[in-house]
Amino acid sequence: MSSVPTNVPSVAPDVGPDVTPDAARDRGAGRGRRRELQAAPKSARTKAEARLGWWLAGPAFVIMVAVIFYPVLQALWDSLFSYRLTAPDEREFIGLQNYATILTDGVFWSALGVTALITVITVFVELILGFILAMVMHKAIKSTRGLVRTVILVPYGIITVVSAFAWYYMFSIDSGYVNNWLSWVPGFDDQLNWFAQGGTALFVIMFSEIWKTTPFISLLLLAGLAQVPEDLSEAAAVDGANWWQRLWRVILPNMKAAIMVAVLFRALDAFRVFDSIFIMTNGAYGTEVLSLLAYRTSIGRLEIGLGSAISVVLFLLVGLIALIAVKGFNVDLAGGRGGRK
Repeated sequence: MSSVPTNVPSVAPDVGPDVTPDAARDRGAGRGRRRELQAAPKSARTKAEARLGWWLAGPAFVIMVAVIFYPVLQALWDSLFSYRLTAPDEREFIGLQNYATILTDGVFWSALGVTALITVITVFVELILGFILAMVMHKAIKSTRGLVRTVILVPYGIITVVSAFAWYYMFSIDSGYVNNWLSWVPGFDDQLNWFAQGGTALFVIMFSEIWKTTPFISLLLLAGLAQVPEDLSEAAAVDGANWWQRLWRVILPNMKAAIMVAVLFRALDAFRVFDSIFIMTNGAYGTEVLSLLAYRTSIGRLEIGLGSAISVVLFLLVGLIALIAVKGFNVDLAGGRGGRK
């Protein structure tokens, strides 16, 4: 095996299961230096810059908090009442009864199951495809890099409603052409109505979501790839690591923060899916999700109290997903590439 040049950092802990004493000592020293820097008193200039930052960002922060939390608090308040817009004078305080109603209703749990299914499958597939596209954009020849990135990111620039209608008309039994394209497949029914049964309808919905938002994942992962030092990968190759080992021991660990952000943002977005389902099936044939259930309850049936309770539960579940993602990845976003807290 070739010896490693002295000017190339060693990545032995990343490409092998054993950690040398020198590497462990270096890691301990690095952590000690970070703790010393964190414990050091802030200078007057640092404090002044922090105050200036709050003065500059403070107004926008206050407005953002007001815009976000006022509807949440209003929904929380309305969820404690039996309140229908068709009978506003009969509004009555019932406490947590609305929550008891939805948590004991099979429709809610069915919608939650469909929502979780869509979230898990789409995020998993998008993460894999997004990483492949990020690698393509990262390794593309400089002369074609701009064109490649533009082509890959085009689907994400399309409005979700427009994309949903496009996919609906593609698979529609009346105006679609997908059935005609697949008519040569043995056993395929060219009269298949994709939106008349839950399985095929969910397939089209998830397919459209993956096509639309995979570029978003790839863009975030591309930013993570750009932060991986090339010398680490080169040093691992010199040490004898193959491509697969370099991927798992060098590239992915240094992309941990970017992966966490991509998974978190996309999972939160997928869990609140609404547009595609509303346009393609309107929740029929077992495709109803929590966002659509809240909409149909509040806007369709005008039951503001019950619909607000569903919205509050949805908000809490989204917060739980964010907490699990942050704690699960255990990444300090302010501490550099994939640094642990």
